[in-house]
This record gives sequence, C-alpha cells and structure tokens, in this order.
Amino acid sequence: MQNLAEVSGSVASLGYGLAAIGPGIGLGLIFGNSVQAMARQPEAAGLVRTNMFIGLAVTEALALIGIVMPFVFGTK
Repeated sequence: MQNLAEVSGSVASLGYGLAAIGPGIGLGLIFGNSVQAMARQPEAAGLVRTNMFIGLAVTEALALIGIVMPFVFGTK
C-alpha cells in the first residue's frame, strides 16, 4: 500500500516560498514609511530616499540569499 503522507519534490522550494513573505512585508514597510516621511517633511526627502534604498538593498539581498541556499545546501 502506498503511503499518502509521502512528500515528493523539492521541499526547499516550498520553504523559500514561505520565507519570501518576510522580505515582501519588509519592502512594504520600508516604502510605506518612506513615503509617509517624505510627505511629512519634504525638506528631508533626499536623506529619507537614501535610507530607503539602503533598506531596499539589504532586504532584497536577504531574499536572494534565501533563494540560493536550497541550491547550495540541497539534498539529493
């Protein structure tokens, strides 16, 4: 009899799909709060924009590292 609880395929891709929720929420918070800060203080828009792009780069780097890890440490 076949075991119905057996998982076939790459579980790492499922794990990354769930882990991608974090950077998605992070990007939404970064951009939402940056737009709000620039609307409240237009004279500080340059500094806010710079910090926004630094946060974007860090958040996206974490997401890209997450997508590479299943390929590096995946099992066969």
